[in-house]
Amino acid sequence: MSTKTKILVIEDNLDVRENISEILSLSGYDTLEAEDGTVGVKLARDHHPDLIICDVMMPKLDGFGVLRILNRDPQLMHIPFMFLTALTEKGDFRKGMGLGADDYITKPFDEVELLDAIEIRLKKSAVIKSVTVDEQGIRQLYDSSRGDAELLQLSEDREVRRYGAKEKLYTEGQHPRYIHLIKKGKVKVYRQNEQGKELISQLLSVGDWMGYLPVLQNTLYTDNAEVMEEAEVLLIPVSDFRSLLYNNRDVSARLLEMLADRTNHDENMLLELAYSSVRHKVAMALLGIAEKDGLTISINREDLASLAGTAKESTIRMLSDFKSEGILTTDASGVITIDDLDSLRAMHQ
Repeated sequence: MSTKTKILVIEDNLDVRENISEILSLSGYDTLEAEDGTVGVKLARDHHPDLIICDVMMPKLDGFGVLRILNRDPQLMHIPFMFLTALTEKGDFRKGMGLGADDYITKPFDEVELLDAIEIRLKKSAVIKSVTVDEQGIRQLYDSSRGDAELLQLSEDREVRRYGAKEKLYTEGQHPRYIHLIKKGKVKVYRQNEQGKELISQLLSVGDWMGYLPVLQNTLYTDNAEVMEEAEVLLIPVSDFRSLLYNNRDVSARLLEMLADRTNHDENMLLELAYSSVRHKVAMALLGIAEKDGLTISINREDLASLAGTAKESTIRMLSDFKSEGILTTDASGVITIDDLDSLRAMHQ
């Protein structure tokens, strides 16, 4: 590899710090050194190391404080974190692991033990970074956390449920019981106004999660989820999801990424609904579906209009215009085929 793995060592004892750095350098790692927690946090923010080794008892800011600060930063919370301490009391061990530390090495330590622990944590981190947020990816997340008996049970007790078209996964006002992961099919997430008109906020397909926001907020569902075509959905009980979330920093980091994407999507959607023309709204709805699921789109006109935030009649008129312009074609069953994706993208600019 052209770029060496970078490890940050936060330790107030000069001899111990230099000893660890020498061991790491001889083993082919690049090292950064910090004499206390405040300096360590700054180096972590500036350099984004691949792993952090941190003493517990330090002046100014102890190791627990360092970990708390890193856990609040989405860009840093995924970094593998190992405590290094002379304390062996169970209370300190549990406190560190409860905050999300990945390992705990006691002083005096064996050189081989330290290097082995580092290698294991780096390999697990590489696995986490490589996975996708789908069923296979979640299996890998579970497998990388086999040390926890609860997580071991999680990987064996998940249920896959089959739904037919028009079936509801959940409705507004219900209490969340599961987190949902789509294995097959498509699902629309929507809200209704007082007149019963739908506004679709999301069209979800294979690999997409839903229903996690009210779980995090500890509230009831504020929208509805309905199957658009025959679907298979993996169900993870809320209690198990929370256990995984609160005990695995990598899962927490991934969830923050998902929430950030969701927030960005919602903000863009509000801008589209408020200021865009009907032509632009319908184009963006088609573009969103095509870029996610492919150029052949099977969706009824009511749902497309709801997704675009326009009247059904306006949506049909725009489809006719796009057809005459050579942007798309439709067959007898109403399936849309995008023939000129670049033209739709140009409308977004």
